[in-house]
Amino acid sequence: MSLSQLSGNLSLWASLPSFLLSYLFYSMFDKSNPEGIVTDTQVFLNEYDFIVIGAGSAGAVVASRLSEISDWKVLLLEAGGQEPLAADIPGTAAVLQRSKVDWNYRTEPQSDACLAFKDNRCNWPRGKVIGGSSVLNYMMYVRGNKRDYDEWAALGNDGWSYDDVLPYFIKSEDNRNPYLAANSKYHGSGGYLTVQEPPFKTPLVTAFVEGGVEMGFDNLDFNGAKQIGFGIIQGTIRRGTRCSTAKAFLRPVRSRNNLHISLHSHVHKIVIDPSTKQATAVRFEKRGKIYEIKVKKEIIVSAGGINSPQLLMLSGIGPVDHLNSFGIPVLADLLVGDNLQDHPETVGLVYRINKPFGMLETRFYNLATLLNYTINAAGPMSMLGGIEGAAWFKTKYVPTEDGDWPDAGLTFLAGSAASDSGPVLRDNYGFRHDVWNEYYAPIVNTDTLQFAPWLLRPLSRGTVRLASSDPYAAPLMDPKYYSDPKDLDTMLEALKFSLALSKTEAFQKLGIKVYDKIFPGCESFVPWTDDYWRCLIRYTTSTAYHPSGTCKMGPSTDVAAVVDPQLKVYGIKGLRVADCSIMPNVISGNTNAPAIMIGEKVSDLIKESWLRI
Repeated sequence: MSLSQLSGNLSLWASLPSFLLSYLFYSMFDKSNPEGIVTDTQVFLNEYDFIVIGAGSAGAVVASRLSEISDWKVLLLEAGGQEPLAADIPGTAAVLQRSKVDWNYRTEPQSDACLAFKDNRCNWPRGKVIGGSSVLNYMMYVRGNKRDYDEWAALGNDGWSYDDVLPYFIKSEDNRNPYLAANSKYHGSGGYLTVQEPPFKTPLVTAFVEGGVEMGFDNLDFNGAKQIGFGIIQGTIRRGTRCSTAKAFLRPVRSRNNLHISLHSHVHKIVIDPSTKQATAVRFEKRGKIYEIKVKKEIIVSAGGINSPQLLMLSGIGPVDHLNSFGIPVLADLLVGDNLQDHPETVGLVYRINKPFGMLETRFYNLATLLNYTINAAGPMSMLGGIEGAAWFKTKYVPTEDGDWPDAGLTFLAGSAASDSGPVLRDNYGFRHDVWNEYYAPIVNTDTLQFAPWLLRPLSRGTVRLASSDPYAAPLMDPKYYSDPKDLDTMLEALKFSLALSKTEAFQKLGIKVYDKIFPGCESFVPWTDDYWRCLIRYTTSTAYHPSGTCKMGPSTDVAAVVDPQLKVYGIKGLRVADCSIMPNVISGNTNAPAIMIGEKVSDLIKESWLRI
């Protein structure tokens, strides 16, 4: 069985043996199982106390926590449907992208990045499913750096320092790694969200950590006291299966009578009274029928870094000239959709190894590995889609006095785009066929690995804009990668760091060497010079899946702010935004864990606001 056979509209169950299908079906649909799937609401109340838009990494948390108050009636709206069976298996993460649970977004054409991809556009996977992007991501649990949150607070966002937000990370967490869970200052146990290291590891990740130690770095818990160093990745997995926010926060509470969860519910707009500027209702379509449901207290938008600004603009909240161009009445002139940030990642530098440790489809996607996974919840199928380790470090552009505040990272993968002979990995990245055929095809199904470097604190800023007033039209996403040339300089240093890591004794023992084929488009540059590496970076920079900042949080004195530190939308009553779009600056790490934290914190802010009345 090949990886490409596991794709195709998520027809995984058509390829899997019956024993695995029975196991997955039971775990999801058995009504006595506390992790069974939620019921899709078919009958609505005329009015709810709270309406949450988006059941993703933040929205699922908000709906779960608000419904803890039995007197509050909560409606959760999700544009997508149920989690597919395939999503439960961590090793199949790649087949979920470009499927029906993905919005299938692509950026606007880039001039300094994505040049090896079709139309110079990067694919931006975003979850269109209950659980949102936590259903199709690579499950990395990374909180970011203490300085990130302290910087938020220094910008005037009271209550968002590291000491303020750490309790919310801990509140969610049920850490299953004893040596991590024992450190109660930084980790929690008993929360809804299970966090642990994957049960299966290749010898490559051992070399990765040993190589880092050779270079003078600590082997550490990067969600603990320090971030700079090397470590085995921590993931949102439970007993060898994916732990999405739907599984963690919604399935255990699905029997609450005051919580209604409506799937396949595409929100058209937030209804706002133009005279009072009070958010009064949500208009959405479900299976061909239009609903307009009233809200008594608040609407919370948790649709993510792309769809939250889109929905605000469709509702009349955004840049006045942009909204006027589509004939949308302006209710609040705010810089919605500005401040777009993402972590660019270079994916084109491939290393070959002469040991049989790579994540080849022929080696990992077969009956033996499926049987091991079904019986033991272990083996290669329990890996985080091939991701095994992470490193965080400072380039020469960070002053020594900045201490433990890295500006670059490495994601370690036991494979590359050449690990798949079919269209899955190639098309997930979006490589043009001519590029893939020339560069990757010659090494298909050979052992490879990647140290994918990425920028933690990029300076470039982009935008999200409406394509039209049609709520079904995909928004225009322009990250403007490397529009600030300092980002390219930093990425070059990060790439050189990965080259140095490959030369450590730990990796040389495995016979690792750079794949020395010249990357298509970079033939005019002298190989292995800075100019050549800059070319490769520009051609193969892709997304790290972290669009953020488009509904910026800030004090009233910040002219770019969309929400205040309580996450209330400026100028509109009864409306908040709670997801990664509120980040003033994207954190130095993956964004799934911070999105969950934001959901936890805003839930308490809302409770404090309404329960004291």
